[in-house]
Amino acid sequence: MAQIKKENLPEKICVVCGRPFTWRKKWEKVWDEVKYCSDRCRQNK
Repeated sequence: MAQIKKENLPEKICVVCGRPFTWRKKWEKVWDEVKYCSDRCRQNK
């Protein structure tokens, strides 16, 4: 995969806190399923 510049990373809005968060390498294969910015928000759904 070609390198993507940090400012061009995909972004989503957390369904719990409403804050934007950016793509992370660890979410590479599951990005379509990611809904929460953190474990804390995931537990507070």
